[in-house]
Amino acid sequence: MQNNNMEYERIAPEMFEFAQMDKEIHDTKFDTKTRGYFADCMLRFKKNKSSVVAAYILLFLLLFSFFSPIISPYSVYDKDTTFINSPPFWRPIAEMNLGVLDGAITHQSQNEAQMNFWKGIALETGYDPLVKILDTTETTVKYRGKDRTTYSYKIEANKYYSTGVVYRVFSYEEFAKIQQWQNETGIQVIYPYVEPSAINDIKDNPNLWYEVDNKGAAKLDKDGNFVPVYSTNKEIEGAEYNSLRIAGDNGDYIYSVRKSGAVQCRVCYYNYYTYLNGTEPTYIFGTNSMGMDLLTAIGVGARFSLIFAILVSAINLSIGAVYGAIQGYYGGTTDLVMDRITDIMSGMPFTVVTILFQLHLAQKVGSVGSFLFAFVLTGWIGMAALTRKQFYRFKSQEFVFAARTLGASDKRLMFKHIFPNALGTIVTNCALIIPSVIGSETSFTYLGIINLADVAGTSIGTLMSQGQTSMTSSPHAMFYPAMFFALLLISFNLFGNGLRDAFNPSTRGVED
Repeated sequence: MQNNNMEYERIAPEMFEFAQMDKEIHDTKFDTKTRGYFADCMLRFKKNKSSVVAAYILLFLLLFSFFSPIISPYSVYDKDTTFINSPPFWRPIAEMNLGVLDGAITHQSQNEAQMNFWKGIALETGYDPLVKILDTTETTVKYRGKDRTTYSYKIEANKYYSTGVVYRVFSYEEFAKIQQWQNETGIQVIYPYVEPSAINDIKDNPNLWYEVDNKGAAKLDKDGNFVPVYSTNKEIEGAEYNSLRIAGDNGDYIYSVRKSGAVQCRVCYYNYYTYLNGTEPTYIFGTNSMGMDLLTAIGVGARFSLIFAILVSAINLSIGAVYGAIQGYYGGTTDLVMDRITDIMSGMPFTVVTILFQLHLAQKVGSVGSFLFAFVLTGWIGMAALTRKQFYRFKSQEFVFAARTLGASDKRLMFKHIFPNALGTIVTNCALIIPSVIGSETSFTYLGIINLADVAGTSIGTLMSQGQTSMTSSPHAMFYPAMFFALLLISFNLFGNGLRDAFNPSTRGVED
């Protein structure tokens, strides 16, 4: 055997001297500030741009739902039967001619007689319904050997102004109050009366205050002006009138006629609305088929939906988290028995349960209470299954064994060590339950299975159902509730995805 002589380098004795003989040694403080768990989650959440945008949209929708009913001059129970399915309108914006909030609807094929009708409303009330002429069609035909030219117009008319004058019956006391209000505000509500015989007995159109033929078309004088036919017959005057008079009235026109112990009048509805409500018509989102202000109605309906969904989510989280934690932690027979219970309960059709609860339980606890029970009865099962899965995932990890070795109790292991690590997935699922509940509640109210009008005033589903009936003529009545609903669901889903990534423990501590 060959021996290899190896030489080793000699280490000097002074290399073995203690560096600090008389000093205490401590850990050196980090130069940077420590970052907490939630601060780290927030940092990761901010990196997800779509989730951040969704969070801002959600914040706006939440603020809208809580504050719009407060700042609105209307309540959800204010319903105007004249301004139904009326488009968005706000007079200061309408007067700017920006093409928005002008209350305009499109009218096709308006002939000269109809154009004179709009002009007549503008001359009498001072509110011009004609917003703009979109198109003019000229047609020339032979009539008795001569060329005859007619014009047809496509126009936009303000629906609030085009209502013009309407008939109303008042008691003598109310008639006097309106006169007093006119004197105080200088706003004309009551207009001179027109006898039916003066307009060829056309009784269903109070906007005719000028000479017309038997078809209701205006008869103009030689200068092309309207010829007023206001009544001066004092024998039919209903009550004494001592208030504002229209231009050209020297005290000859009468303003009311007797009718069954009351008086009938012609009133400018726009000004009469101001008298009744203390404000001019201001409908930012327009009105629906019930005459409700959509801005207020959407806020009230969304507020109820959000509160209801958060309550359901919190209850399901509490029940499901505890139930699933017990299943996942103990496993074995306990898990088997509890899992069979959830299998039986999950077989109950949610729609059938909701309908049965509404038919029977609602009589005792109300429609909202029975609806809540229907969601809670089986809604926690998904959360329990998710929690169970997370507990099976983490309970065999080393940090759990270490905590158990140090004497941690089962309760502490479950809710101090395992549950926080599963929190990301659970919170994400909880955040996604909210839009799911809102979607279910909207679907049931849209279909008419649940009626929340008596409790909440209205709901998004009810507003969408009401808007569907007039979607072709008044698309705004369907558009705004549907748009709010869509934004709410999309934002919640994007926000939930951001929470999932932010609370994922595997990404904690990742460098910026």
